[in-house]
Amino acid sequence: DPHYSGRVTVPVLWDKKNHTIVSNESAEIIRMFNTAFDALGAKAGDYYPPALQTKIDELNGWIYDTVNNGVYKAGFATSQQAYDEAVAKVFESLARLEQILGQHRYLTGNQLTEADIRLWTTLVRFDPVYVTHFKCDKHRISDYLNLYGFLRDIYQMPGIAETVNFDHIRNHYFRSHKTINPTGIISIGPWQDLDEPHGRDVRFG
Repeated sequence: DPHYSGRVTVPVLWDKKNHTIVSNESAEIIRMFNTAFDALGAKAGDYYPPALQTKIDELNGWIYDTVNNGVYKAGFATSQQAYDEAVAKVFESLARLEQILGQHRYLTGNQLTEADIRLWTTLVRFDPVYVTHFKCDKHRISDYLNLYGFLRDIYQMPGIAETVNFDHIRNHYFRSHKTINPTGIISIGPWQDLDEPHGRDVRFG
């Protein structure tokens, strides 16, 4: 509708044949992508395998609450207390994740699952955006040995880097959230080299 003037959110899964929205819930969409397109020639791979579903659901629960959504709770807090509580949970969970990823390559072991992808989408934005824009500045992801290695590990997988446009990411956040950045000024950094070797494939063999 070219005349629509309401709120717009992403992501959206759009049905081009029936011209309708299938879903705008990221958790549903990632689950659909896992199996819904297998018959149409999608690459093989199960990122929600039956044997790991309970573990994946448990990870998704606390990671979403304290990390994926936690950075937004900190960034859009309207009181010092709300910010302090939210940002504390962000970094408590990052410390917990740092320990988990020091034991094996991925969150559930040595198999990449949807839990890893869901975490990664926040980690890849953390230093370029959330450190400054959402005041999540106690540590950067690049300060953590295992989290930073994990971030680079997935970024360097075939087809992943081409989905990441840091200019677009930074422009969107810094210029669209007028309540927390009314001037629209985009911060200068920090900078990361995500092409730097991660060594996690060798380390966890």
